[in-house]
Amino acid sequence: MTRFLPAALPVALAALIGASPALAAPEAYVLDPSHSQIVFTYNHLGYSTTTGMFSGFAGEIAFDQADPAASSVKVAFPVKTMLTGWEARFDHFMSPDFFDAAEDEAVSFTSTGIEVTGEKTAKITGDLTLNGVTKPVVLDAVLNQAGEHPMEKKMWAGFSATTTVLRSDFGLGMFAPYVSDEVQIEISIEAMKAE
Repeated sequence: MTRFLPAALPVALAALIGASPALAAPEAYVLDPSHSQIVFTYNHLGYSTTTGMFSGFAGEIAFDQADPAASSVKVAFPVKTMLTGWEARFDHFMSPDFFDAAEDEAVSFTSTGIEVTGEKTAKITGDLTLNGVTKPVVLDAVLNQAGEHPMEKKMWAGFSATTTVLRSDFGLGMFAPYVSDEVQIEISIEAMKAE
């Protein structure tokens, strides 16, 4: 019964492109909407783990390969792009019990800091805005691969990230604790160097 994935979260992952050669200034990357997803899961009354997803969204990354910590990411998308696999569940999430979402109400994530923790890992801190509430979120991010795309023949990068949020922090705590307050988020994105 929880749905608020830092959709905006995916963009933050791109900040890890730091595994490639150093550059003098940040370069623009854009998300590949056909290969970028945010999956969220929560416990339903102890009986099951329920899953939902956001997909097909876009975002932008300013990446400084010489100093990855100086990079930034930003993404936003409509709440109503949520996929639940069950129409009645989607309708309930959009009801006054949860989002009561307007057609253009967005989820957004804007990075505020990046701490490089390893050759291919980083902690990306940012502001997640969901249901009209903004809270800080930390993503544990991993650079999966960076290099020339074999078909597109341009620089490409892939990232994964995880985080956990409390839906009650965003005014979405209906039925907690029976339906878990904690929501696990997994992000997988691809980003391409902007033209």
